[in-house]
Amino acid sequence: MKYIVTLNGKNYEVDVTEADAVLTSVTPAEAVSPAAPAVSAAPVPSAVPAASAASAAPVSAGEQIKSPMPGNILAVKTDVGQAVKAGDVLFILEAMKMENEIVAPANGTIRQLLVSKGSVVETDAVLAVLG
Repeated sequence: MKYIVTLNGKNYEVDVTEADAVLTSVTPAEAVSPAAPAVSAAPVPSAVPAASAASAAPVSAGEQIKSPMPGNILAVKTDVGQAVKAGDVLFILEAMKMENEIVAPANGTIRQLLVSKGSVVETDAVLAVLG
């Protein structure tokens, strides 16, 4: 059976055999004819639960606060519109089983938050914008 599965915003054609339910092929859905019905398969755990939504959000002008390493956001210690000083802790990032404090690089106001608690981020992912 063939299904079209959307994963992280990309469509894939998935060919599955019924006997063993083993994935036999995956091709980009752009090559699939438009007559194929879109069918949702069983939920697939996403490696990036919130980062995909955050990466789709436009980043406003200002100083970008980026993740220095890949990891999980354990806590967001600020809100949009909050005034912060250089060195204030904005996020707690877990990486390699260590908790890392992500601090404000300068004085300013948080203009935009692009991640939330539980987000999985990559190196250089924009976490917030400081204005």
